[in-house]
Amino acid sequence: MKTMRLILIWLIAPSFSLLGMEGVSVISFFGYDDCIRLENDVCEVILCPAAGGRVLVYSRRGENALFFHEEQRGYRYDPEEDNREFLAGGRFDIGPEKIVPSRGELFFGEWKGEITGDRSARMTSVKHAATGVQLVRDFALDETETRLICSQTMINVSEEETNWCYWSRTLGVGGGICVIPLTDPSKYPNDYVMYGPEDTIMFQPEDEHIYRRDDFLIVDGAPKYPKLGMDSYAGWFGYVTPSNLLFLKKYPTYPERNYNEIAGLTISIWYVENWRDWLSTCELEPIGPKETLQPGEQATFTEEWWLIPYDFPENSRDLDLEKVQRVAEKAFQL
Repeated sequence: MKTMRLILIWLIAPSFSLLGMEGVSVISFFGYDDCIRLENDVCEVILCPAAGGRVLVYSRRGENALFFHEEQRGYRYDPEEDNREFLAGGRFDIGPEKIVPSRGELFFGEWKGEITGDRSARMTSVKHAATGVQLVRDFALDETETRLICSQTMINVSEEETNWCYWSRTLGVGGGICVIPLTDPSKYPNDYVMYGPEDTIMFQPEDEHIYRRDDFLIVDGAPKYPKLGMDSYAGWFGYVTPSNLLFLKKYPTYPERNYNEIAGLTISIWYVENWRDWLSTCELEPIGPKETLQPGEQATFTEEWWLIPYDFPENSRDLDLEKVQRVAEKAFQL
């Protein structure tokens, strides 16, 4: 009976509540006919199974905190002919990035979408031979607030041990201020590393747009090289957007476990302005620890997102970090 309900949802679903489920619908959006919308009175989330199982919209009262570009409308992955990158929205991935095999089918390809309840949905990838995993993403929006729970489950569908980690690759709107609480001690002299040309990693970089103030690392503009890495175990960070929103991410950290990226990152930030003449974004990327999975085993990593009204300062150096901390603690109910 449950299978039949899902089939009916996909065949006849209009853009309103389905079979008694609240705050969930199937809609056409951005060139896709099978997007899933989760919504309440203040927040809208639009999921895209057709192109990488990602989030295209995460908005508060109509203000989207995620980046996408009109020219990529309706993008479809073609492993034989299409080498374009689909740079849009709330993306998720696995790593370590220098070791994990090519995974276009996971990152860009078509996923299966299904509605799982009030304001909740699931997207499931193909079984990917090169990595030996299948990915399942579950999303649940709060009944009244902007809190969005995003979980990615990695399942070993191979006949061998796998050793991957979780990566979030969320593209936020450009021009904001990234606020990262730090934990001591850091293994990096300046609390972060910078990825340079030819796959180099600078362990003591200096940049005018990256600085420590109190117990926070601030990134307030595009640095000389866009990709940065941190090793904070605070378990959250924020991004203040020019549209007066504080985009918060909360997630678990594991100080005793192996973070198997080359530089042992728990966070990566990729900040660009006018990249390829059209992309301005700050990529907000929690990273999980190494997950050693035997055949049939699985592991789940969960992020929680919030969008809170917050005035963007005229001068980034005037950002009230104590207020950011208070707002975050209130949202997280710490």
